[in-house]
Amino acid sequence: MKIHRLVGAVALALSLAACGTSQSATEAGTKTAESADTVLKIGASPVPHAEILNFVKQNLAPAAGLKLEIVEFTDYVQPNVQLDEGQLTANFFQHKPYLDDFNATKGTKLSFVAPVHLEPLGLYSKKITNVSALASGATVALPNDATNLGRALKLLADNGVITLKAGAGTAATERDVTGNPKNLQFKPLEAAQLPRSLEDVDAAVINGNYAIEAGLKPATQALVLEKTAGNPYVNGLVVPAGHEKDANIVTLGKLLQDQKVKDFIQQKYEGSVIPAE
Repeated sequence: MKIHRLVGAVALALSLAACGTSQSATEAGTKTAESADTVLKIGASPVPHAEILNFVKQNLAPAAGLKLEIVEFTDYVQPNVQLDEGQLTANFFQHKPYLDDFNATKGTKLSFVAPVHLEPLGLYSKKITNVSALASGATVALPNDATNLGRALKLLADNGVITLKAGAGTAATERDVTGNPKNLQFKPLEAAQLPRSLEDVDAAVINGNYAIEAGLKPATQALVLEKTAGNPYVNGLVVPAGHEKDANIVTLGKLLQDQKVKDFIQQKYEGSVIPAE
């Protein structure tokens, strides 16, 4: 009888130990899952966005209790598609006019939450050193996405190369060109392809991030460069609508606007990327 009781007690103890182990494993799994949930997965263009995020990741995020995973994209579509699908926590590569157009045309609901920097759009060439030297009939490559196309045409108009219909604004297209004294031929291309097009065209209007990535120096090599005053094309942090006030997003937005980040931008990019005011 005593032997049976002893065996029963041992079995009960083993059962309780197993339950305890199972419960501990469950709790550990839950903690691991919670820890994983605190990682912010941010989509970004390699230059300068991912570089800025890596500065934040290494120098500011640990003290703020944030863990960043940076996913790099070389196009302007997938970072928004994946953010809308829930594969990213946020992204950092675009300005608000582009986001507004993307939401309107794709039916997404993404929200611009924190302005960080401006990448001035510039006109570049390997054939001329002054915008006035553009020959009659010269070919000029432009970004083909709606907002940056209008932005590129405005840059040319602001510098007297062409004139645009009054009120054309950021939605301007070639149809809004009312004056083209040099009969320039416009060649819209995907923004990422513009630096490579310099070998084949007379000049190209190139987005700041792609210019820097290609080794161009906007502050010194652009024939003409966007002015920063009143410029609506500041790049910033974007999240799905409804997540603008999430604690981690608010914290990340503040870190991206920190003076240390502004100093990093000014020192690293020497005027080719400008901190938002």
